[in-house]
Amino acid sequence: MLRPVITIDGPSASGKGTVAALVARELGFHYLDSGALYRLAALYALREGVSWEDENQVARLAAQLPAAFTDDKVWLDGHDVSAAIRAEDIGMGASRIAALPSVRAALLERQRAYQQTPGLVADGRDMGSVVFPRAELKVFLTASAEERAARRYKQLIAKGESANLPQIQQDICDRDARDAARSVAPLRQEPDARLLDTSALTIDQAVKQVLQWFRER
Repeated sequence: MLRPVITIDGPSASGKGTVAALVARELGFHYLDSGALYRLAALYALREGVSWEDENQVARLAAQLPAAFTDDKVWLDGHDVSAAIRAEDIGMGASRIAALPSVRAALLERQRAYQQTPGLVADGRDMGSVVFPRAELKVFLTASAEERAARRYKQLIAKGESANLPQIQQDICDRDARDAARSVAPLRQEPDARLLDTSALTIDQAVKQVLQWFRER
């Protein structure tokens, strides 16, 4: 049976998760937020008292990650951690452990298992390059650092959290550099991936473009 895959890769705060989830809903496909797995691993390590720099121990935890995704919620060892994994420090931790080869290897097959009928939309940083290299459609979704920082700032303010726009932009630039420079599965646009710059696009416009590309393939 056909199990087509759409991959949407891109840098932090580019909107790829929102776009991927909406595309999946429109097509009736499964959705994989690969970043959530790395955030879960970072949170699990933190709660288990394991340093994010300890590659072997973090990989061990990642391999046995007691995670579940149900009812639009993310669960870790039976606890709803949907909000906890979105904290800024956990995001930074996810970026750090994502650079560890053993951790990426531990999570690889777990991600590939999401490819099920009728299809899958997967977002992350190496979905099209490593996890699903034969995907029917690969999209590299990005936006300027200024625009991504502004979006993140608005999200934090809307949630009632304090936020510093210049610091957010610096953090985004630092993470971009770290993701692009890592030795395993660096963040990059694959030669066969379509570039979608959302700096001047609404979410609906971005979703419409991805759907159009998929239907024209």
